[in-house]
Amino acid sequence: MTKNINQCILTLSILLFSGYTVNNGIMSQENIYKRVPEPLKVGYSVPINDVSTEKLNHAKSVGIDYIELSGINKFFDDSGDFVVSDIVIKEKIVKTKEILDETGLKLWSVHMPFSRHLDISIVDEKKREAVVAKHTKLLQVLEILKPEIILFHPSYYLDPPNRRDTRKSQMLKSAAKLDKAVQAIGATMVIENMLGPKLMKGDREWPLMRTVEETVSLFRRLPDSIYSAIDMNHISDPEKLIRAMGDRLKSVHISDGRGKAEDHYFPCSDKGENDWVEILSALDEVGYDNPFIYESAYEDEKDLVECYQLLYDKFVAEKYQLSVK
Repeated sequence: MTKNINQCILTLSILLFSGYTVNNGIMSQENIYKRVPEPLKVGYSVPINDVSTEKLNHAKSVGIDYIELSGINKFFDDSGDFVVSDIVIKEKIVKTKEILDETGLKLWSVHMPFSRHLDISIVDEKKREAVVAKHTKLLQVLEILKPEIILFHPSYYLDPPNRRDTRKSQMLKSAAKLDKAVQAIGATMVIENMLGPKLMKGDREWPLMRTVEETVSLFRRLPDSIYSAIDMNHISDPEKLIRAMGDRLKSVHISDGRGKAEDHYFPCSDKGENDWVEILSALDEVGYDNPFIYESAYEDEKDLVECYQLLYDKFVAEKYQLSVK
């Protein structure tokens, strides 16, 4: 399938270079400057405790190039304190790096831990500073992995409610400080949009960055060196947020959903409501060329690669009237 796609792109490139496009099988000069984007590299989220030579070798063999390292919460207890020693954490990170080097998979991103007690928007100033210190300490050992991207949540659920503006201010302070720590290890900081179909979830508020408007507003106040990560499960019509973020978008979490719950359906399962042609169109419009990182259910890694190819084929067929079969 990949070979066919590459051949098709090459053929189209030749036609475009000659001043032609293809429309329903007929060459024309109507849209001379259109170009079919190259397929993105595929990656997926892997909990640190699941990283093994066998697993990553299989992923590499079926066409996956990148991973996002998740499950870092395992280093912390329910109170947000380190539950293992510095030595144990370093040993785990070093072993993970060895497996990555051995298998040839590339580490794209690290999903930083999140919980009520590791929330970078905590109102209590001493607690907020303590949270930032814990993240900073963890970042120093994560430097061993040489990640491209460090991903943070902007907040956990807001409890008690009615302090959203204060939470925003606290998050902004934490983000500015953490950004310096992220840059110090040679990585780029991103903040992920969060689920929030309405303001309240019971007697607490949904996390920050729950809407396009709130996300855009907060990013205007963040340092330019902090970028956006967009989770396709966390919001209805994610293409709207993609276009709103523009070139501020640096990473993605790929899964299907309805923007109402943490479903994280496999995109080719037909369980969610995302319009993948529009999502891929929006990614292309904003110039996104980083990995297509899945954070979804799957049975085998090969399904992730095959699913992306199906999504890409449909996108090309509908937007460029070009068959890649």
